[in-house]
Amino acid sequence: QGGREANQVSDDYRYQDGNYDAPNDGYYRGGDEPAQEEDAQSDVTEGHDEDDEVYEGEYQGIPHPDDIKEKQKKRGPAVADEYRDRADLMAERMEDEEQLAHQYENIIEECGHGRFQWTLFFVLGLALMADGVEVFVVGFVLPSAEKDMCLSSSNKGMLGLIVYLGMMVGAVLLGGLADKLGRKQCLIISLAINAAFAFLSSFVQGYGFFLFCRLISGLGIGGTLPIVFAYFSEFLSREKRGEHLSWLCMFWMIGGIYASAMAWSIIPHYGWGFSMGTKYHFHSWRVFVLVCSLPCIASLVALKFMPESPRFLLEIGKHDEAWMILKQVHDTNMRAKGEPERVFTVSYIKTPKQVDEFIEIQSSTGTWYQRWLVRITTTLKQVWDNVLYCLTAQYRMNTLMLAVVWFTMALSYYGLIVWFPDMIRYLQDEAYDSRVKIFEEEEVSHFTFNFTLENQIHRNGEYRNDKFIGMKFKEVKFEDSLFEDCYFEDVTSSETFFENCTIISTVFYNTDLYEHKFINCRLINSTFMKEKEGCHIDFEEDNDFLIYLVSFLGSLSVLPGNIISALLMDKIGRIKMIGGSMLISAVCCFFLFFGNSESAMIGWQCLFCGASIAAWNALDVITVELYPTDKRATAFGILNGLCKFGAILGNSIFSSFVGITKVVPILLASSALVGGGLLALRLPETREQVLM
Repeated sequence: QGGREANQVSDDYRYQDGNYDAPNDGYYRGGDEPAQEEDAQSDVTEGHDEDDEVYEGEYQGIPHPDDIKEKQKKRGPAVADEYRDRADLMAERMEDEEQLAHQYENIIEECGHGRFQWTLFFVLGLALMADGVEVFVVGFVLPSAEKDMCLSSSNKGMLGLIVYLGMMVGAVLLGGLADKLGRKQCLIISLAINAAFAFLSSFVQGYGFFLFCRLISGLGIGGTLPIVFAYFSEFLSREKRGEHLSWLCMFWMIGGIYASAMAWSIIPHYGWGFSMGTKYHFHSWRVFVLVCSLPCIASLVALKFMPESPRFLLEIGKHDEAWMILKQVHDTNMRAKGEPERVFTVSYIKTPKQVDEFIEIQSSTGTWYQRWLVRITTTLKQVWDNVLYCLTAQYRMNTLMLAVVWFTMALSYYGLIVWFPDMIRYLQDEAYDSRVKIFEEEEVSHFTFNFTLENQIHRNGEYRNDKFIGMKFKEVKFEDSLFEDCYFEDVTSSETFFENCTIISTVFYNTDLYEHKFINCRLINSTFMKEKEGCHIDFEEDNDFLIYLVSFLGSLSVLPGNIISALLMDKIGRIKMIGGSMLISAVCCFFLFFGNSESAMIGWQCLFCGASIAAWNALDVITVELYPTDKRATAFGILNGLCKFGAILGNSIFSSFVGITKVVPILLASSALVGGGLLALRLPETREQVLM
């Protein structure tokens, strides 16, 4: 009982002091007697105990027995924690977190929703916009980049998938680090990596280095999605969370619109670039890549003026910093409402028990590289422990069900998003091939060709003493033809081939008619001089405006779905939103059987995107709400990484059936959506839940 009374006195002293706990050195101090200055310490009391440990303090007289008991009681738990079972420590921490969750909800309600949240909304919106832009960039530059870098089909496919691979790794790694290093710090790292390597990729010339830059750029931007939603949700009250997280999702749509508009207005303009000699070319598609990094840079600059999440700071025991930020939120909102006299009434906030304090002790010893090694390895171990924690009995079922829903949604959505433009291009190619002109057994002599030949087939022709000067071949094929004493100069070609032809005494000067374009041909006394180097781009012909329009309309079509999901998210709940949206999207897939024209495909794409966006928004919200603060970004990162894996599979599977059949992609997408939608209905509703 004496120990309990002493402990209560100590608690009262600590509460009245407000800044520092009572010293835990075991020496008696009078109730009102202040501690002596360091200069006044007595050398008489300096000595050695039985363990030869030096101690120092001022003379205070003989300690009272109750003070000795108090010292032992206060020292006991600190030593015993090292030997306590981790499960007991975690149970105590969970109890503290539950108390903190309800107190924090009340604090956020007192702070109100106003200018601060709207400022953060636009700053984080720019980061989310950068994520949306990154998804579209490679698809838009691929037709130009494949010619500029002479990409083969396999290289072209790798370039399309490399960004998703980087985003998959970045989501898991940076999402996990955000739970240990902080939301703001990791988001800055994520955006800085993306901005630096996206900027660099616009200047590099080699395919390998460009691929590496896009991989690291994707890794950086992959961390933004889990961090942004975890960050913003911790400044929102329960009543506002679903609606405003859904409004935040609109910036992903804005990113798609921005990328489509910039591609449409920049890439076709060949003159928007420069060359340095014959080796370095900065074409307009590189200008487009450069412009697409601007939202990321803008968000990075604005984020420097925003504070860390106070919920995260409380989770790691930084009470005073969290209190100051919450006061800043309160005062900013009250001034904006015209009530600057309102006082922030919170004086103390519950902080959970810290179970990893020994890490800082280890990290403060040894040389600098040893300290960094300890910090890095320990942090990575904590991230891995968080990953495993998401699969413990408490969260295993929710994690597995969410993983299936995320994966099925990504497989169908990203697969169809790639399949739609490919199908439209295939329909265009079919229409183009149907207009081919065929010339049989023509004889041309002493004629100069100085104009473009396009979409033609010449069979069994004879060409004698003809000149082909300063001209272009596009989709031209010569079959079983004879070329004798002809002269080719400054000729460029695209999809042009000579099959089973006989070429006698002909000169090719400064052309791109390479050896692989002559299939089973006989070359007799023919000369190739000064062949063109590299690949050549004809922007006006090779970049189809319709593809940009399709992506633009597809991004714009999600606007109604975004508005509806934001207005109804807190009314009908997250689960019904996910299930209903995925089932409606599955029905939209069946109508794709009737899409036999370009306009029909565009229409069904817009309908599908508009119906599916509500499921994406609800998935983002429920993933944030199902996990505690110290695991939130990690869990979101794992699920988002799985989503990107589904996107890689969807892109690979769906694109392989273009021009072969529509049945497999449509049935696969609709089946995945139905299965995921029905499973989503078994998830717990989180609409009335406080953030743990």
